[in-house]
Amino acid sequence: MTAALSQPTDLEVEYPSSDGEPVAETFVHLYALLVTLEVLRQYLDGQQATVLANQFLYYSQGMPKLRVAPDVMVIFNVAPGGRDHYKIWEEGQVPSVIFEMTSKGTQEHDQSFKKTLYEQLGVQEYWLFDPKGEWVEGQLQGYRLEPDLYYPITDGRSAPSSCVWRLKGR
Repeated sequence: MTAALSQPTDLEVEYPSSDGEPVAETFVHLYALLVTLEVLRQYLDGQQATVLANQFLYYSQGMPKLRVAPDVMVIFNVAPGGRDHYKIWEEGQVPSVIFEMTSKGTQEHDQSFKKTLYEQLGVQEYWLFDPKGEWVEGQLQGYRLEPDLYYPITDGRSAPSSCVWRLKGR
């Protein structure tokens, strides 16, 4: 007799909200994260959108180890408000724009793994902000998904206005 293998349901899978790691590498990075979160939260107040910071983004149902914690992410067409974590399959929306407050210690992971993952997930814009000016020329570098690959934003725009502002209809 053989036993049937079954996939665990989401009720049987634990999706943690914390990993015990610090929110940011330095005070400057934490401050940049918090300011970005608050400015975007206020800007999108009253919209069908949420802004989350340093919360797990789960991207594969039933596989809680497949997660990432973007510094700040904006998700449109979802109920506003905070969440302990964000599961793409439950909410039905991928973040539209993600910001990473990058540093020498995170630059490789931000520029390779996270950039590739966000590109594959369909995140429309990905922004690297280097608050200490250690490795990103001009401290800010954006990437836009066109149509399914990231290309550096080099058209003279120096702020991440194209995605957030355009999707809001301003």
